[in-house]
Amino acid sequence: MNKAAIKRFAIEARNKLRNSVTDKAGMLGITPEECSGPVTTGPDFKVYQTAAGTEVTLNKSQCELRKKLVDKIAERGFDAVVEEVAYTWFNRICAIRFMEVNDYLPSRVRVLSSEKDGKNEPDLVTMAPDVDLPFTEEEREKIYDLKMKGTTAASDELFQKLFIKQCNALHEILPELFEETQDYTELLLDISYANKDDVIYMLVNQDDGIPEADFNVTSVNEQGEVTGQVEIIGWLYQYYNTELKDDTFAKLKKNIKITKERIPAATQLFTPDWIVRYMVENSVGRIWIDHLRALDPSVNEKETAEKFGWKYYLPEAKQEESVNVKLAEIRSNYKDLKPTDILCIDPCMGSGHILITMFDVLMDIYTSTGYSEREAAFEIVEHNIHGLDIDQRAYQLAYFAVMMKGRGYNRRFFRGRDDVKPMPKVYAIAESNDISRSHLSLFGQSMEAKRGETAKEQMEYLLDTFKDGREYGSILNVEECDWKLLQEYVEDLDADGQITFESYGSEETQKSLRLLIKVAKNLGQKYDAVVTNPPYMGASGMGAKLSKYVKDNFTDSKSDLFAVFIEKCGQMAKKNGYQAMITQHAWMFLSSFEKLRGKLSMLDIVNMAHLGARAFEEIGGEVVQTTGFVMRKSRENGYKGVYCRLIEPTSQKGKEEMFLAGDNQYEAVQDNFEKIPGDIIGYQLSNRVFDIFTVEKKLQNIGSAKQGLATSDNNRFLRIWYEVANINIGYGLKSCEDTLECKKNWFPYIKGGSYRRWYPSKEYVVNYSQNGRAIKQSVLRKYPYLKTPDFVVKNTNTYFKAGITWSDVATGKFSARWVDSGYIYADAGPMFFCEREPEVLLGYMNTNVFQLFCSLICQGMHYSTGQIPKVPYIEIIEDNVNIIKKYVEHNVKESKEDWDSFETSWDFRCHPLIPNIRGAWDTEEMKIDTDNLPQRLYIEACFDTWQELCDNRFAQLKANEEDLNRIFIDIYGLQNELTPEVEDKDVTVRKADLGRDIRSFISYAVGCMFGRYSLDKDGLMVAGQPFESIYFEATAPRAGTGVAGAPGDCVPIGEFYIKTEDGTKQCTYNPDRDNIIPITDEEYFSDDIVGRFVEFVETVYGKDTLEKNLDFIAQALGNKGNSSREVIRNYFIKDFYKDHLKVYQKRPIYWLFDSGKQNGFKALIYMHRYDADTVGRVRTDYLHRAQNYVETAMKSAEYTIENTTVASEKSKAMKAVSKYTKQLAEMQTYDQAIAHVANQRIEFDLDDGVKINYAKFQGVEVAQEGKKALKVDLLANLK
Repeated sequence: MNKAAIKRFAIEARNKLRNSVTDKAGMLGITPEECSGPVTTGPDFKVYQTAAGTEVTLNKSQCELRKKLVDKIAERGFDAVVEEVAYTWFNRICAIRFMEVNDYLPSRVRVLSSEKDGKNEPDLVTMAPDVDLPFTEEEREKIYDLKMKGTTAASDELFQKLFIKQCNALHEILPELFEETQDYTELLLDISYANKDDVIYMLVNQDDGIPEADFNVTSVNEQGEVTGQVEIIGWLYQYYNTELKDDTFAKLKKNIKITKERIPAATQLFTPDWIVRYMVENSVGRIWIDHLRALDPSVNEKETAEKFGWKYYLPEAKQEESVNVKLAEIRSNYKDLKPTDILCIDPCMGSGHILITMFDVLMDIYTSTGYSEREAAFEIVEHNIHGLDIDQRAYQLAYFAVMMKGRGYNRRFFRGRDDVKPMPKVYAIAESNDISRSHLSLFGQSMEAKRGETAKEQMEYLLDTFKDGREYGSILNVEECDWKLLQEYVEDLDADGQITFESYGSEETQKSLRLLIKVAKNLGQKYDAVVTNPPYMGASGMGAKLSKYVKDNFTDSKSDLFAVFIEKCGQMAKKNGYQAMITQHAWMFLSSFEKLRGKLSMLDIVNMAHLGARAFEEIGGEVVQTTGFVMRKSRENGYKGVYCRLIEPTSQKGKEEMFLAGDNQYEAVQDNFEKIPGDIIGYQLSNRVFDIFTVEKKLQNIGSAKQGLATSDNNRFLRIWYEVANINIGYGLKSCEDTLECKKNWFPYIKGGSYRRWYPSKEYVVNYSQNGRAIKQSVLRKYPYLKTPDFVVKNTNTYFKAGITWSDVATGKFSARWVDSGYIYADAGPMFFCEREPEVLLGYMNTNVFQLFCSLICQGMHYSTGQIPKVPYIEIIEDNVNIIKKYVEHNVKESKEDWDSFETSWDFRCHPLIPNIRGAWDTEEMKIDTDNLPQRLYIEACFDTWQELCDNRFAQLKANEEDLNRIFIDIYGLQNELTPEVEDKDVTVRKADLGRDIRSFISYAVGCMFGRYSLDKDGLMVAGQPFESIYFEATAPRAGTGVAGAPGDCVPIGEFYIKTEDGTKQCTYNPDRDNIIPITDEEYFSDDIVGRFVEFVETVYGKDTLEKNLDFIAQALGNKGNSSREVIRNYFIKDFYKDHLKVYQKRPIYWLFDSGKQNGFKALIYMHRYDADTVGRVRTDYLHRAQNYVETAMKSAEYTIENTTVASEKSKAMKAVSKYTKQLAEMQTYDQAIAHVANQRIEFDLDDGVKINYAKFQGVEVAQEGKKALKVDLLANLK
């Protein structure tokens, strides 16, 4: 099946038909803005001005149709009517195409195409008027006249008239799809068979139209199964809604709720054929097999299903004898069952896929009892199949599908039997809003008074129930009524043949009431089998009316519409009847559906096809994860269901193949599900797992899980640690009381973070000064109904205490981390406080044994403090305790070292590629031959050593985790369920990465340039405190006093010195004097960043290896350039700041002054050394000098242009002049902006954080003569 062609046609056809309808309406004087009145009125005509400004004359009949159209627009709105007319003609065109391909048209003449290959003109046009259509003489003359003209326009006019004539004729056999003659939609039809841009040509052309075989009911798929009817109707419906669906979800993102008109488009999903067959065979088919087993208990389910060709039927699991006795009693209810007794419904029928599959299964049942296919087709439509949908267009297609299925089994199906035409009991949900209640007094006049009154009361009840019915669809609760009485009441209309003021419109009311009763009966009666794929819509997308109705009537399933339908379908089923559905699988385990699971536990889950993601080939990714299931409205203790776990295959076909192969099948006793907290559907679990949940302790028996601090305003109270002055962070506190004495504002704060084991991501600090006074005040202001802030500022007595933390957000596997004392923890980073042996618990929490249990309990988006304590816990014997502790302590140590190897850790000491800290200095060879070190140090060798260290750490941690898995698997007796292996992706220490590590090395070098780090001392140097408190520049010979009482040193002038505990020490590598480092595309400045970086590499590794080290660095960077220095320069110009923003989470500590895209001027400053004169120095000492350098360079290039005779030199110089001209223009504008800010001498408080302080230098307005002021950002954009 060519789905690409189907999708292309459906989407384009909708747009073309909508545009065509809009244009035709405009030609009638009807636009989205207004429906104009006539400019001239005659006895049998009216003249209207068109949207194009011309005039159009309409006869009396056309005027009547136009009035109906105008009334409909007034009622529903212009766009809704355009949409309705477009899809009406779309449905009709597709229906006629289907019928002509399968030779189902009564005339046996093709309407849209020709049976002759290569013939463009439809056979109907060629053969008219000599075809079996009821032409008047006038129409025949018109046909001949148009044929005689022979023009394309005449041919298209003829084609359109014949097409409408065919549609009107089809009303006789398909009244619900083809309206009666003289429908206003005819006024808005404009089609052509000759125009290659028209929908007809798009549909039938052999090159890129929909292949004819896709409409043919005899077409088969690769498995030899008939696909034509099922597939084409469903896919056309789904694809037609594509753009409307996309637009609906786009609006939903803007918090525009899904309206009743858009619910079908938003929720429609064509169900794969094999899943539909699975549901129908295991419900409708199972009913008949139950009947056969009631007649003869020896009947073999599997063999019987195979005889019927029901290959998706799952035989019942082998049961205990006591259960078999009960099941036999249930089956006895079907002993006297006849095929005509089986009532089936799809309450969300869409395009009718499930209905026609029911038709096929029922046909198997009928023919097995002696019915002919011809007779059975009528019986099925009359007695068995029922359907409902909220969408009128879906109803039309479902009706058409059922009628075509009947025609497929019976050539005379359209004619009916006993003078009664077949009328499927499928309907669109009706609304009572427009039904006149005043007309009720005209009904039931000849009925006995009491019966008439009863009928009227029931009718009024239905009118109340169906008010706004299309808001709610099939979830409407309808009580059982006396349907025969109501039908008698509605047919007893006393209008006396006289039209009075009171009776005017009563016949329309009668039609509406007839439909209302049919819909209500479909909803109100009980069924043997309820089968559906319901809409999937979360509560957040529901409109106000639907949301209220769901909350009022389906409190246990209100989270999503699919869950509401699970409950509703259960209500629609008879006692011992079946409901078969495919829904999202969330109901099986999410806590929001726990009460629903409680209700469903009163039903027997007969079987399940747990599909997971990608069961629908049109939906990629993990968005829709589903399960198909069959439930019986009975409950027998000890009942065992069959469960097919089809999650692993990643395609629709793969899941089907696994199902048919019988792989991954489980048999589970439903009673066991109640043993797991939350009653989740844990069919795949072993008895050992259920025993553990039943017998063993829980974590809540050995400690407590707590939620931590929610600030109420993270923008105000939360910072990443490097944003604030490090001297203002209070490390190592023991309790909240300590904050009262501490003069710090900020304190270490553990958030949830991403997946990481053993050691936490220590990134944040929180303003909890004075025991969180400001936070508590903010909470009470934000939530004035709270008497205390404790609801938000939770469990303060546990702040700063040691414990185990994890991330509350469950987007991946669970991971636990040890937190020493001295930290406040977040609500999204809860902690567990263990009474004893916390190392053992930490080890357990990082095993796959713990993951098994918490995955069962915490199904959903959270590993919450309410769920984690319910995880089972087995006491550990002493010998194992010591072994586990050893592993855990080692894992924590290794994970800490990994975290601290990167500069975003506040315990970062030095970059791992610096050889006197790690790497080459530590090798035995280097220790022996230290004299040659400066000449022999290579960064490549340092990286190799670092890589080896990382690989060893990774391998050891992985081995330790596998040993811990092995220990706990043995302790819990889960050898048959789990293996100890750990995947590399789950090991949470980092391996060496050349590109990343070289970039971080460059970042460290920049930190040394600014004095944040030093080659002479580990850890942070300047991070908020005065630069002079750490470094000083000697301006005259003097004795340094050092710090901490260290002896003074005599220092020479002109160098930088660092203060250490051992006294002053000359800097191995000098920090930048003025906190400004320029980045230019040519080396203009003595402190040019590339020059400073080259100096850094030479200082660290030695002069003799400098060029090879620069080459290695350049190769790792991968930027363009003709030399290593050029590559490094290009990296600083183009990529350094992007990397810095990424590493520092868009909270940069180095700020880039940037004139713009021409790279005229760039300079870095260090935020923690900023002062009020920094911007002024950037301007006068660097920007102005850069402008002078560029001007000089441009003059030199201009001189070359004027004097050189070498073409290549002149070309190069001309490019340079062009570049310099653009750079100078950019710098001149930038200079105006920076001058304004420099004069302001802006100061900022580090406590405000990067975002607030950074913004002070952005959006500076620069006046432009005759133009709107230009906004200039002094700093590079953070995006």
